[in-house]
Amino acid sequence: MSDAPAEPDRQLPAWLTRSATAAFYAVALFFVIYLLRYYATGAGGPTMLAVAMVPVAYIVATLDDIRRGVLYPRLSPLAMAVVGFGLVGIAAVAGGYLFAEFEAIRFSRLGRWTTWDLVAGGTLIVLLLEYSRRKYLPLFILNLALMAYVVYGDMVPGLFRHSGLSWRRVITSMSLETTTGIFERLPQLALTLIGSFILVLAALRAFGAIDSILKAASRLAVRSPHLLPQAAVIGSFGVAAVSGSGAANAATTGSVTIPALISAGMTKVRAAAIETATSLGGQLMPPLMGIAAFLMADFMGVSYFDVVARGFVPAFIYFAGVSFAVYLLSARAGRLPAVPDVGPLGLLDKANLAGYALAIAGLIYLMGVQRAPAMQSAQRVFVILAVGLSVAFLIRALRRPESRSPAFLGRPYARFVETFARMTSELTLLLAVLGLVTAAFTITGVPTKVGFLMLEVAGVSVAAMALLAFAFGYVVGMGLPPAPTYIIVAVVIAPFMIAAGVNPWVVHYFAFLIAVFGELSPPTSLTAAVTSRIADASFMRTMFRALELCLPLLVLMVGIFAWPHLVLEPGLPQLLPALMVLAVTAGLTIGIHGWYSDTPVINQGLKLLVAGVSVALLFRPPLVTALVLATGIAAAVVAGWWRTRQQAGVGAPAA
Repeated sequence: MSDAPAEPDRQLPAWLTRSATAAFYAVALFFVIYLLRYYATGAGGPTMLAVAMVPVAYIVATLDDIRRGVLYPRLSPLAMAVVGFGLVGIAAVAGGYLFAEFEAIRFSRLGRWTTWDLVAGGTLIVLLLEYSRRKYLPLFILNLALMAYVVYGDMVPGLFRHSGLSWRRVITSMSLETTTGIFERLPQLALTLIGSFILVLAALRAFGAIDSILKAASRLAVRSPHLLPQAAVIGSFGVAAVSGSGAANAATTGSVTIPALISAGMTKVRAAAIETATSLGGQLMPPLMGIAAFLMADFMGVSYFDVVARGFVPAFIYFAGVSFAVYLLSARAGRLPAVPDVGPLGLLDKANLAGYALAIAGLIYLMGVQRAPAMQSAQRVFVILAVGLSVAFLIRALRRPESRSPAFLGRPYARFVETFARMTSELTLLLAVLGLVTAAFTITGVPTKVGFLMLEVAGVSVAAMALLAFAFGYVVGMGLPPAPTYIIVAVVIAPFMIAAGVNPWVVHYFAFLIAVFGELSPPTSLTAAVTSRIADASFMRTMFRALELCLPLLVLMVGIFAWPHLVLEPGLPQLLPALMVLAVTAGLTIGIHGWYSDTPVINQGLKLLVAGVSVALLFRPPLVTALVLATGIAAAVVAGWWRTRQQAGVGAPAA
């Protein structure tokens, strides 16, 4: 999911750029106003909202691609415009028809749909499939395969054979029935709960809060060049809290941190790997925790804050582990050049940082203390944030004559409309396409059939079941973003792990962590692809270096089974398992990146010993033994940290 303001990708004729941009902003403004109206009134309900806005989201995304020249880049600009505006018109007609006939399709013609109903529903399915072909090719291929399986299931041998359904059933189940397919709860969730949180993020981006976070983090590096990598971690940590997307976070912060790390003496691969690891935490960091956390709350039937409250400890363990690994790497990189002063924080920077802190604190207070609904909490925070940032911006702008022009004063508001419309429309379309997947699964009974296999494996051991679930999620995650990976794992695997006796919180957090890992899993790491491109570094080397830094994610996957109270209850019950898993993370990190002796054999031997003890602790020995092991690991980590510091300035930068 892209969340940065659009920039032209190729030069287009001026008339085409102006026309497409004007059309984009007109439809985007309508999209924003319609959703704000819905947030205020709830008029029509979420199903009607999806029927109305999924086609509009498609139009927004298509117009955005036209104005950037990326819709069909192999076509000439004129041909691209003709095709693009034709697609917009088709979507408008089909969507307008379904919206106008909404009540009749859902009630009076239920099960007896007309030819025009089928044409309109089928048209939107085809448009979304073509969108997925351009944006998410593996998802497009998966949907085609599933549709063929729905119709020709009688030709499939073995357990997954079924009698086969008609193409009419494919169209109705994926569009007109609205309980499955492109208008189901997934796109509804994008337009309602997740959309209300995107309001907050769009406001922060529109007024430059993200730039202010990065500038504040860079101030740390002025004191010491060795703090620059930590500044990258802290800056990415701050942006991740309101981003929730590893790849988007990498594109946003990486464009600043990666060149700074390289200029300070880090190799290109190492700089890209550091940004990959820190950006990946965007999926873990509350209060957003990526799209998958919203989906988890929906699947489990709990409040969003119940998910968020459990997410702080795993996120802290992850970022503490990554930060420690980055510190060890920077210490072993030797002397780094001084970092230029980025200048003091201005009034607007301070206002932006205050707004950011207010947004985070406000969301936590409203959802956690007042127990207000998540969507309502996000909307309240958005209103306060928008008013506060607007006042700070206008006070600063009106002080200077050159910044009093209407164009300058309207810039952040245009940026807000653009950011919110782009992010929400792209997410809505992604989840609508995923609705096709879940519809195919539902009407063919695939989850039940996979469940038989899972229950057979469960007869061997829960560990074997978890390994099978990880392998399944790994394969899915290689081609799909985290949200669809989580959905598929949660639909296909989770019910049967729960039936085998595994706690639902453990199962769904495991699925969540697998989905996050999908953005890093070789050989298709999306986040590493973004950072390696920014650094002009080897993609494969960046990916495998990032895997070393992202070790805490793998530790957490095992840790929630061995120490389930890590996610069962928020608060004090998480303390002991958090300390144990943190000790494991620190021990394995020092075992990979630390330094004990100038004698290679002794150095490697001590590192292997610490890593081995850490693995033993991960698998939850008796409490007394665990405390002894954790104490020993803590002592070894301190010793390794001290020796690595002493070695700083001796080693050469790692490749």
